[in-house]
Amino acid sequence: MKKFIITTILFVATVTSYSQSLGYQDLGVLFSQNDDNGSARFTAMSGAFGALGGDISSMSVNPAGIAVFTNSSFTGTINSRNTDTSAAYGDASFNDRKKITTQDQFFNLSHAGAVLVFDSAYKSDWSKFAIGFNYRITKDFENSFSAQGNEAVTKFDTNPRVQNTLYNYTDGQLFDTNYNGETTELNIAFSSVHKNKLYIGLGLNFYDLNFTQQSVLTELNSDEDGNILDVELYQENLTSGTGFSANAGFIYKANQNFRFGLAYQTPTWYTEILQDTNYNQDSNIDIGETAFFPDEVYSFSENNPRQFISYKLKTPSKITASAAFIFGKDGLISLDYINRNYKNIKLSNGDFTIENQFFENELRNTHSFNIGTEWRMDRFSVRGGYKFEQDPNKAALSSDNLKGYSLGAGYNFGNIKLDFAFSDNNRTGVYNFYSNLITDVNPSEIEIDNKTITASISFNL
Repeated sequence: MKKFIITTILFVATVTSYSQSLGYQDLGVLFSQNDDNGSARFTAMSGAFGALGGDISSMSVNPAGIAVFTNSSFTGTINSRNTDTSAAYGDASFNDRKKITTQDQFFNLSHAGAVLVFDSAYKSDWSKFAIGFNYRITKDFENSFSAQGNEAVTKFDTNPRVQNTLYNYTDGQLFDTNYNGETTELNIAFSSVHKNKLYIGLGLNFYDLNFTQQSVLTELNSDEDGNILDVELYQENLTSGTGFSANAGFIYKANQNFRFGLAYQTPTWYTEILQDTNYNQDSNIDIGETAFFPDEVYSFSENNPRQFISYKLKTPSKITASAAFIFGKDGLISLDYINRNYKNIKLSNGDFTIENQFFENELRNTHSFNIGTEWRMDRFSVRGGYKFEQDPNKAALSSDNLKGYSLGAGYNFGNIKLDFAFSDNNRTGVYNFYSNLITDVNPSEIEIDNKTITASISFNL
């Protein structure tokens, strides 16, 4: 059994219900992913900075890049994200597969950081030293979606107050879920340059995880006489934790026009993740708070009241190989290749045999890449980028892979720089709010489109 403490509730009754909240294996994947937030310049070029450096956000990709700075600098960034989530649900054979689109808009202070550059006071091949501090939102969980349709399923077919009555006719199901929270990252990086050709760096990364999910599954059921039993199942999950990782890398300037880089980031170790939830993932009868209408009977499971759960998580490591082509002061093209093996996700501090087997057997070694370009016209710059991120699930469709493009511009006033970016990415997926316990219900098909506007201001220190 996983480590948990069960608290007492006031009213207890037994009810058969089924989980619609994210399970441990879903959370393990979710907490391993990265939104690549950063400065507007970083975002406009789709984060392809592994061989470039010279941007505060680059330390999260390759810490060697902060020694590229010629002087100390500070950057602060805000962004506004608009997300359209479409969910199609219902048995297609009944011509009742409806699609509902939910629109959400979020505003964040997504990034802030500073780099301090020190020239060597002594004659040495190591001519410059830099230290960087960077805060960013690594993963923004805020999102919501709704699904409605009819899969001809009646799992809440009895009323605790009415005996010997079976409500086995269905008029449909409704599902609403809301995610909130974020993972934030604090980077501390050190870098130096040798003979103005080899840049090396080391970074320490500290994470703060906060995630919540609230879900309501509604069944609209009736009996053969037309009597109605509408049931709402409410589940919530509040999760928090702290983690640590390290990264190291180098950039080598082969000549004035070409440089390449390589960086490695260790797994992130979350030594304790705390989960406060009103359902039990260990049970074959997943529960929550259930309301039966029109009688308004609120029911809980007698054996599975609210739980406080503690566990550990190790996310996969990451390797980034990079190359950049520099065309003097006119412009550049940069490419990053990223490899992450999601099979190496591991849950511990409890019996997670099934979940860890899922990671090993159903997930894969992913290949992703980011391409960015920048062109300068005196003090004005224009930028663009493209990114592709492979879905970690072996059974994923090609449309489940994340694809996105970005555009941006900036103006250098001298000691102050203003940068702006627009990015758009999309992917598809499925969500089974009847979990794996129910095999005769098709999942909801999800389409997600994220549009983000980012603005940064930089000061030379």
